[in-house]
Amino acid sequence: MKIDYRVMEALEMLERERGIPVDTILAALANALVSAYKRTPGAAEEARVTIQPDSGEIIVYAQELDDDGNVIEEWEDTATDFGRIAASTAKQVIAQQLREAKREQVFDAYEGREGDLVTGMVQQHDNRYTILDLGNAEAMMPGSERIPYERLERGARAKALIIEVRRETKGPQIVVSRSHPDLVRRLLELAVPELLDGTVQIRSIAREAGHRTKIAVVSNDANVDPKGACVGARGSRVRNVVNELRGEKVDVVQWRDDTAQFIAEALGPAKVRDVQVDEEEKSAVVIVSEHQLSLAIGREGQNARLATRLTGYRIDIQSDSRSRRPATRGRGPVAAGGR
Repeated sequence: MKIDYRVMEALEMLERERGIPVDTILAALANALVSAYKRTPGAAEEARVTIQPDSGEIIVYAQELDDDGNVIEEWEDTATDFGRIAASTAKQVIAQQLREAKREQVFDAYEGREGDLVTGMVQQHDNRYTILDLGNAEAMMPGSERIPYERLERGARAKALIIEVRRETKGPQIVVSRSHPDLVRRLLELAVPELLDGTVQIRSIAREAGHRTKIAVVSNDANVDPKGACVGARGSRVRNVVNELRGEKVDVVQWRDDTAQFIAEALGPAKVRDVQVDEEEKSAVVIVSEHQLSLAIGREGQNARLATRLTGYRIDIQSDSRSRRPATRGRGPVAAGGR
């Protein structure tokens, strides 16, 4: 009995186009045919199947084994109607091999791409996770990696950051994030050529996804303003990032070698009068005018909190009027700590 020549041609085409060796498919088919044979009436308990790669000829050998699993007798037992079973089994095996090849191709395409930016179409969105169609694969965004309160409509396009690629039994799992700070980094790189060519570099990022991000940038060219390059004419470049993040505020801060200057920059848009740095404690006391105090601290302490994470220094903010008054019991400076 032989495999239909059209099946053999299909196997050769799969090898050429998908890179699946014919021998691999034939080996899988032989194993599947053993199982199919054992389900036929009167079949022996043990058997093996051989398939000739050149001719496609199939032979079923029934076997009798001893207690140790050694073959003590073997005879050909290829049923006359086994060709129908073989054809049906071949289709199933080929389909399975195609699925596995597809999974391997997807895994190979995304393995090692953690940190890359991808664009996908929202396929599914619920409280647990969001599924993005990347075209040649699907990516999963867990609820913990979404921007808080962001609603992604089915069919909408969205950019996300790959944070993990893992191999699983059902296929590769690509995990993406829209809340990760590096998403803002990648989005800004798309809009700012100076970041891609290395003229401008991002030194640090602090983000509270869905609300605000602060990015510290520095220029390697004295003739290039790093903050201006990132913001763009009339804010055109940073606006692209804000639009993708559905209105999240993005503050571009110029990184400074001088710690006091950097902390003052990080607390923008507030105007800082003085910064007293304690390098040993990695802390700083910042003096601002009374009317700038709430701006420096920000809503629920957000501005000061982000500045702390951006600079790596614990920041205590005081108004100049309070710093001039004698210390009174029970009153102290406004502190901005946390992560």
